[in-house]
Amino acid sequence: MFTRVAAYAVVLDDDRILLPHWNQGGGSGWTLPGGGIDPGEHPEDAAVRELREETGYDVALDGLLGVDSIVVPTERRFVVGGTPHTEPMHGIRIVYRAHVVGGSLAVEADGSTDDVAWHALADVDALDRVELVDVARRMAGLLD
Repeated sequence: MFTRVAAYAVVLDDDRILLPHWNQGGGSGWTLPGGGIDPGEHPEDAAVRELREETGYDVALDGLLGVDSIVVPTERRFVVGGTPHTEPMHGIRIVYRAHVVGGSLAVEADGSTDDVAWHALADVDALDRVELVDVARRMAGLLD
């Protein structure tokens, strides 16, 4: 089983949440900003780096919200780069709370996301989103 450890952040601005739009390997949806941790990289540093890459914003972390674990069966994994997967994936997702301290909203160039936007919290349920968004909203106390 392949293990992927990733770091993400819930970024709020009044009654809005910052979400990039993931579009890769035949899958898409609004997601939480963040992504895979590089070898030797601290999860906090990965969250800050990934947020900068996907959103254009510099952020400061305000604390750990939680850790989530998911197992994705082989047949449900998205194919990236044309090579089919041969094993399931265990995703360990570390979720922080963060706030913007600089930068400006910008769409990632040549990455796994093709848009980024602030969404009213009241509108999130109507979005085509990945389940991590709801996991993180629960961790942040934004969803029952």
